[in-house]
Amino acid sequence: MRRMKRKQIYLEPEQDRRLRVLSRRQAKTASELIREGVNRVLDEPPLDRGACERELAFIDSLIAKGPIKGKRTWKREDLYDR
Repeated sequence: MRRMKRKQIYLEPEQDRRLRVLSRRQAKTASELIREGVNRVLDEPPLDRGACERELAFIDSLIAKGPIKGKRTWKREDLYDR
C-alpha cells in the first residue's frame, strides 16, 4: 500500500450521516469515499472563466439591440412537430 498523508476535515452533521450510510451501503471506509470525492474534484476540467465572460458579453450585446422588430411567424407548438 502506498504511503498516505493524514488530513483532518470537518463535516456538517448531515454530511457525516450520509457518508456513514454510503460507507455501509458500498462496503467502503469513509476515507475511501472521501478520497474518491477528492479525486473527482481534482480531475474536473477547470472552468474557463474567459468563455463565461465572452458568453455574458454576447448576451449583453443582444439585450442592447432591443426587441426584434416584427412578429414571429411560428408558434411554440410548431417546434414540437419537428
